[in-house]
Amino acid sequence: MPILYTTKASATGGRAGHGASEDGVLDVTLTVPKELGGDGARGTNPEQLFATGYSACYLGALKFVAGKEKVKIPDDARVTATVGIGPREDGGGFGIEAALEVSVPGVDKAVVEDLAKKAHVVCPYSHATRGNLDVKTTVV
Repeated sequence: MPILYTTKASATGGRAGHGASEDGVLDVTLTVPKELGGDGARGTNPEQLFATGYSACYLGALKFVAGKEKVKIPDDARVTATVGIGPREDGGGFGIEAALEVSVPGVDKAVVEDLAKKAHVVCPYSHATRGNLDVKTTVV
């Protein structure tokens, strides 16, 4: 596949450290949530970053497929990704789960549900997780 954009980011300190993109636009303090044994300090974590990236990417994919079908997606459309982490059932480490909630005010729910299915084909996050995560998608 021809690559149209490449970015680079690094982290130091693991889950309790620092993350930044090579260009400095993204610059975050990484902290461990209390639920995972952290102190609850102010900062972000990989699950929040994944949820933000997935929701933004999926909304972009939704707008892309809607444009092909001549459906106008309003500016207040929203995708909310919920990402959870916990120990895998096989005891071999940790796994994540993800769910997407899609809100497109003013567009018929059945139309949005159809677009949401098609967006999963287009979205690179959905493509990357296919077969690894069962992503529940709800249109509200």
